[in-house]
Amino acid sequence: MASMTAPESSEEPPVARALLAEAMGSFALVFGGCGAIVVNAQSGALGHVGVALSFGLVIAVMICAVGHISGAHFNPAVTLAFGTLGKFPWKRVPAYWGAQLLGAGVAALAVSLLFGTDGNLGATLPTVPVARAFGIEIVLTALLMFVITAVATDAGASGNIAGLAIGGTVSLCALFAGPTTGASMNPARSIGPAVVSGQLDHLWIYLVAPAMGACLGAWLYQCCRLDESQRSVSS
Repeated sequence: MASMTAPESSEEPPVARALLAEAMGSFALVFGGCGAIVVNAQSGALGHVGVALSFGLVIAVMICAVGHISGAHFNPAVTLAFGTLGKFPWKRVPAYWGAQLLGAGVAALAVSLLFGTDGNLGATLPTVPVARAFGIEIVLTALLMFVITAVATDAGASGNIAGLAIGGTVSLCALFAGPTTGASMNPARSIGPAVVSGQLDHLWIYLVAPAMGACLGAWLYQCCRLDESQRSVSS
């Protein structure tokens, strides 16, 4: 499994292809995940577990599909956190954000046209007080980014199952915290449906909290990371 950071060698793929891969991954996330929310609101066929699994599965398969092209961020908070670690070039951050937001926005529009707008189009809306929702999103995103940093940047971690590990974390967080905040962990995933559906009142939570949580999770893993000599001793 390729690293989720940007390739840094002279063999790195053209930027345009990486941006297209990011847009496609973000599109798939919103189309599959928010589409599942809309369909479940209409039919009840998927249930909460089915919706949570939909988000995790689409992340897993898209990491496997395009991780070697763009690093498979699909999330502005992930891109930001990798930038703070020095694992991703800052000059590419705005372009990645633009591709991620474009993919999510087009996907939300496609869901509204093809499936309808039931379930608020999958927009993330807190059902708990704002302060609690803010804290929950920080913790969820920190947990997700902790896993991402491990499998994407540490040679001692199981990078070959990055898609499964990251997709599983997304599903796990959605399973237990989805009913409270929507378990966004991703500004692009929240912005697309919010803009198309007009549900903008609490959008700031899903912009600020994931950014803080992702940076926290990335740096927490840095504190846990073993160097080669320590890894040899621990094994």
